[in-house]
Amino acid sequence: MIVLKPFSRLIIALLALLAGGLAGASAAQAQSASTNVRGEATVVRRLSFIRVDDMRFGRIIPGATAGTVVLAPSGTRTSTGGVILLAGGAGHQPSAFAGWGTYNQVVAISLGANSRTLTRVGGTQTMVMDTFIIGSTPTAQLTTTPRTFRIGALTGVFEFPVGATLRVGANQASGTYVGNYSITLNYQ
Repeated sequence: MIVLKPFSRLIIALLALLAGGLAGASAAQAQSASTNVRGEATVVRRLSFIRVDDMRFGRIIPGATAGTVVLAPSGTRTSTGGVILLAGGAGHQPSAFAGWGTYNQVVAISLGANSRTLTRVGGTQTMVMDTFIIGSTPTAQLTTTPRTFRIGALTGVFEFPVGATLRVGANQASGTYVGNYSITLNYQ
């Protein structure tokens, strides 16, 4: 027969508590959790077009002199003047659009205005975006005057990106600037 001394009983009690705690921790790790996730689809009908992505000029640092951020339809961006381009964050990207017509169909594309104002969220400061460039072959500037293109895909499905130039003021106030522009597409 084994006789436990009082100190041994304390060690066994601590080991039992520790084992119980580990079992409780294992049970806590085995619990499940769930969350809601959104699914989305956009159905495009023939002779229409949709916005796929919004234009984002990305993060920039203004300088003591005014400058520009040129966002090409390919997604590359360059700066002039005192503007410094930063990487990271939400990033930068041109607008993207998609549509559905028929092979070899002529479409006319135009802007609602040749320049648009972006306004700082929560403020009154502004910047202007202009010189909109469509990523066609070859690239071309979009204006309020319609430009015609032909749909080259046998399926009639097409996509096109649009870049622009952002006019940044000297010591432009920090913040997020937003604004809209419109594109009209007429199937002929």
